[in-house]
Amino acid sequence: MGDIGHEGSGTPPLYGHSLPGQPETTWELLAPHLVAVGDLAAQFAGRFGASEAARLAGYLHDIGKASREFQRYIKDDGKSPDHSTAGAIVADGLFADGADRLIARLVALAIAGHHAGLADGRDLGERLGREVPAYAGWRTLGLELPPSILPKLAGGSGASNGYRLGFLGRMIFSCLLDADFIATERFYAAADGRAVARGGHAPLTELRERLDRYLATVIAGRSGALSATRAAILAHARAKAPLTPGLFTMTVPTGGGKTLAGLAFALDHAIAHGLDRVIVVAPYSAIIEQTAQVFRTALADDDGEAPDVLEHTGTVDWDARERDSRDEGARDAQAKLRRSSENWDVPVVVTTAVQFFESLHADRPSRCRKLHNLAGSVIVLDEAQTLPVSLLRPCMAAIDELAAGYRASVVLCTATQPALTTDAGFPRQHGGLEIPPDRELAPDPQGLYDKLKRVTVHRAGTVSDSELAARFAQRDAMLCIVNSRKHAQALFALIRDLPGARHLTTMMCAGHRRVVLAAIRADLAAKRPTRLVSTSLVEAGVDIDFPEVWRAETGLDSIAQSAGRANREGRLADAPVTIFTSADHATPRMFRQQVDAMDAALRQYPHDPLGLDAIRAYFNNLYWTKGIDRLDAARLDGRDYAILPAFAESFAAGGPRPAPPYASVARAFEMIDETGRAVIVPWRGDADPQEIDRLVAAIAAAPVPPRAQLRRLQNYTVSVPERAYLAMVAAGAVQPIAPDRYGDRFMLVQDVGLYADDTGLSLDPFGMSAEAGIF
Repeated sequence: MGDIGHEGSGTPPLYGHSLPGQPETTWELLAPHLVAVGDLAAQFAGRFGASEAARLAGYLHDIGKASREFQRYIKDDGKSPDHSTAGAIVADGLFADGADRLIARLVALAIAGHHAGLADGRDLGERLGREVPAYAGWRTLGLELPPSILPKLAGGSGASNGYRLGFLGRMIFSCLLDADFIATERFYAAADGRAVARGGHAPLTELRERLDRYLATVIAGRSGALSATRAAILAHARAKAPLTPGLFTMTVPTGGGKTLAGLAFALDHAIAHGLDRVIVVAPYSAIIEQTAQVFRTALADDDGEAPDVLEHTGTVDWDARERDSRDEGARDAQAKLRRSSENWDVPVVVTTAVQFFESLHADRPSRCRKLHNLAGSVIVLDEAQTLPVSLLRPCMAAIDELAAGYRASVVLCTATQPALTTDAGFPRQHGGLEIPPDRELAPDPQGLYDKLKRVTVHRAGTVSDSELAARFAQRDAMLCIVNSRKHAQALFALIRDLPGARHLTTMMCAGHRRVVLAAIRADLAAKRPTRLVSTSLVEAGVDIDFPEVWRAETGLDSIAQSAGRANREGRLADAPVTIFTSADHATPRMFRQQVDAMDAALRQYPHDPLGLDAIRAYFNNLYWTKGIDRLDAARLDGRDYAILPAFAESFAAGGPRPAPPYASVARAFEMIDETGRAVIVPWRGDADPQEIDRLVAAIAAAPVPPRAQLRRLQNYTVSVPERAYLAMVAAGAVQPIAPDRYGDRFMLVQDVGLYADDTGLSLDPFGMSAEAGIF
């Protein structure tokens, strides 16, 4: 598009960021900031062929700061003016050509939302017609705008054009956000004379060398048929690494070593194809805690540390309830720096499915900032069968789009493949994934199932808690998994005086759960009494080995995962897994469809209820018995809301002026009904009981939350329902840390008596008993 002007002699300087208390000669000029952001955004978007669109977004995002009103404001004179609309107006009017014009509308949406978040496209027209401060001074900045911004996306997924374009717009938004944040951070760090603590991670080749050394040690220390099977699975998966990036499956029975085999494949595959990082997605925070610990052990450096592994849960999305700043001025931008969330700029990320998929459909800057780093990554979806039925098709569309257009490889990793592929009967026209058989990373899944079968499943009918307690008393080691926190606490109350009785729930912080699990493993290994009552958090990805497991009725996939906690190491000829209907606690309504599908599969395959055929029948029953509409059935403002049609319709109606429904989709796409609020608990049961005090003090003293401390703080957080949180605030039971800087982002539980060593955080005083949750 060419050079649009240069700063003339005698023109007053235009500033992008100020330094409070410092002379203006030290402030950041606007033009260098715009160029830095544009060039960095273009670098990020180069991974998926959209460099020039992202560059345009960066160059124009702050041109509204060229107004007299903003320049007065930045000098602490006047109110904060709207500065992001200006860039959106310019971007939206640059191109007459239909294709470029369509992408320019996506860029305009990204610019308009870089403070407050992506809005629904239908609302952008009104905003672009709004009267804003005159910003003509931007033409003196000498910006060289790209003559075309058409992206060069690879391939095409099964998603509609509307979903694909909406996805691209959110990715451009991500590139702009991360570039703006990093450029701003660099300016303030340089002004303070400090280094920016980013990068410096080990290359993937070095991480693979560490993993190889660890695996050699582990394999050398094991023998027997099970170890040989695990080694064969590992070797087979690694041999598939040269295959071209795209979609894969990995169908390995529980106990087959899929966690490390998946990591080994991911590192080999990333190195072979020049990909940037490995992202492992697990359904629950309890699973990622263990997975992250396994990775930290396997990838530790010579000092025993693992700075190259990031554990990022949805629980600690610190500003989950806070809209990003609508202060258009952000005089010193420190507020933006304090609000930042992770951008996943590390080689290995372990995160939850909630964090992953909700971010892919989010509108908030803090959630979207990291998304561009999914491009050129290996993404392992652990326990892929846990994707929610009501959001299954949007989740599949996102998976397909990442693999088709963003050079990502996605591995569906599970013991119970959820029949998402066209080969498994999921029609392509409804979003079924095309994954050829040769892209299965496990050798002979049916043969592996036969070889690793170690349990017998029984259906017991209706059982009372008193009967379960009596069974616990008869057995020295037994696990019972139930469907709610209320049920877990009631059953634990009946057995708590038995030797080795323990209880697990997400009302315990992550560090506490790790300590309890370590004690359980030690007791089981020493053949000491071990009796555990848990919610479903323990049934997947948690390495424990009981001789007997009872499971409250649920989906067959969850039954299979529960069975993976029985006879895990194959030391017994067989182990019983008993499914029961609780006489005292109704099966939660959210599980009724799964139970019905399980019953149908068990009637069809009574003698092998966990076999591959039974699992496929279960998922087909779950997905198809009540129609395809159930697989895209979100709720928005009390009404049904289908996400994929919403994108398709908005783009079809908009023509060259598309109107993606970003804000509406973000509100509708909730993988769990209530994510809750993260509170910090004063748990002191770790090897370092004073660590929580040091972390709180570091957060309180820092102008910007130190990333290392934030990551450690995850060990001390519990997510509580919103209603309980508000009651705790009203009672003064939680108090904010440094509220003048952080508002209510970091809320610390004040009464140590609210946190018990056996059951975790009690919500009883706030009118929310343990029934308020399933984990």
